[in-house]
Amino acid sequence: MSTEKSSLHTRNLHRNPYDFDQLISCVPELKHYVFVNAYQTATINFSLPKAVKLLNQALLLHFYNIKNWDIPDTNLCPPIPGRADYIHYIADLLAEDKSEVSTGNSVSGLDIGTGANLVYPLLAHRSYGWKMLGTDINEASLENAQRILDHNPDLLPVIHLKQQRDSHHIFKNIIESGDRFTFSMCNPPFHDSEASALKGNLRKTKNINKSKSAKPLLNFGGQQSELWCEGGEIAFISKMIEESVQYSSQILWFTCLVSKKDNLYKLNSLLKKVKALDIKTIDMAQGQKISRMLAWTFVPQKDRKAWF
Repeated sequence: MSTEKSSLHTRNLHRNPYDFDQLISCVPELKHYVFVNAYQTATINFSLPKAVKLLNQALLLHFYNIKNWDIPDTNLCPPIPGRADYIHYIADLLAEDKSEVSTGNSVSGLDIGTGANLVYPLLAHRSYGWKMLGTDINEASLENAQRILDHNPDLLPVIHLKQQRDSHHIFKNIIESGDRFTFSMCNPPFHDSEASALKGNLRKTKNINKSKSAKPLLNFGGQQSELWCEGGEIAFISKMIEESVQYSSQILWFTCLVSKKDNLYKLNSLLKKVKALDIKTIDMAQGQKISRMLAWTFVPQKDRKAWF
């Protein structure tokens, strides 16, 4: 029997084993993909994209009241528990400045690369009531994200979308002169090429299946802008850090996930070079994968409470 997933954040709603009876009552089609494994635990085959998508639909409906969530088969299908963790760690980061966890629309977040799944804004608002702006370079992804919002009309006043039309920029063209965000967040493209993405996914699929399959299958889906970019993670985050200087008075905390631990030294050096006043690295365990949230600010500590 599975026990509590203690590696997840203490406020994460997904620390306990999945109650598949409950989830199937939300999305009946999920029952075709649930089986009992060798440990006598109900589960799904996480290497099957359809199974993962149905599980996500059920989790989002049951825990967050998100109706009719859906994405094209070509887009990234995110693991909900790990995505929720990033939101909770941002809440902790903001709580250090305010001495309490902030809820409601006094907190405004910017999600860079929100994708067709829109998952971070959905989780952020349902978990803490925050206002969110989701951005993406892919117009089709944003159209799908808008369809999700249209199916959940109560979210239309609090989650907005904006297209980044220039791949050379991250904040420019998105943040206007009067805008002010409590935080930005980003799960950057990890790989530097399609070949690298397929190789990484083959390794992950083998770990899931414990098989010798040589055919790569993107079990969580994903298009080019979601999975890889020129220079990979280090280039993308470095660009973000350099550009953040121009918006240092409009975003309280810049945050980003960093998958490769080896990249932290260079990123921290760059943050010191651009004179960030406070730099934090927070470890996040997501299943077998260890990720990190890198956070930085240019706002003096004495001025941070005024942002809430």
